[in-house]
Amino acid sequence: MALRMKRLEKGIMIALLVIGGLLMMVPFIWMIGSSFKPENEFTVIPPSLFPNHPTFNNYRDLFVKMDFLIYLKNTLIIVLCSFVGLFLNAMAGYAFAKFDFPGKNKFFYVILATMMIPGQVTMIPTYLIINQMHLVNTMAGIVLPGLVGAFAIFLFRQFMTTIPMDLLEAARLDGAGELRIFFQLMVPIVKPVFAVQGILTFIGAWNSFLWPLIIANDEKLYTLSVGLSLLKGQYGTAFGLQMAGAAFMVVPIVIIFIFFQKHIIEGYTISGIK
Repeated sequence: MALRMKRLEKGIMIALLVIGGLLMMVPFIWMIGSSFKPENEFTVIPPSLFPNHPTFNNYRDLFVKMDFLIYLKNTLIIVLCSFVGLFLNAMAGYAFAKFDFPGKNKFFYVILATMMIPGQVTMIPTYLIINQMHLVNTMAGIVLPGLVGAFAIFLFRQFMTTIPMDLLEAARLDGAGELRIFFQLMVPIVKPVFAVQGILTFIGAWNSFLWPLIIANDEKLYTLSVGLSLLKGQYGTAFGLQMAGAAFMVVPIVIIFIFFQKHIIEGYTISGIK
């Protein structure tokens, strides 16, 4: 009897989870389907989940009527530069984990403390610094503030502290320099952290909106997220175009998360973050 009750409870829980998952997926499925709808199908009552006459015109108009190709190029530049920042974060984590220098712990605590400060608070000081450097309305001004981050440094440092010092000392006795030790020894070992942080970095760079909007005055420097917000203005009634833009933004992130979610969980687990 008890076994039957457990099976019944398990079946009910699975059913509730499936129903909840399907309900959560309805807006996403509707967005994908609507991106292929012609404009006249948006006024049909009752509304349909999938298009009756699918068309690719909405995606074509993104690149013909809008400058989405330029926005895509800018976003990819930010993504690539953010990946370069991964190595800077890894180097900082390596220094905090394996080197002793005056004020190391205090400096590390200060870096951790910055994680409690909302990004909106530091935007004005950051903007003033970028302005003093004459980097406003430049790609460098968009990229530089996001190259390093406290969370990434913390993540690399936590993982690297578990690597035995004897391994590094053996490499130094064999004549390896610090850069060679870092790139040929440490980087392969911390691949799980690079995986999780790389995915988070990609998502953050791909969705970058507020800072590019603030720092860029020229539309040629806008990112995909900023370009998507422009659709609400001039093309506010072009629902198919807006759905195509939203799908173009969301689908790559969903695909990457599906393929690399194992690395995300593994990276958090190994790094000791609960």
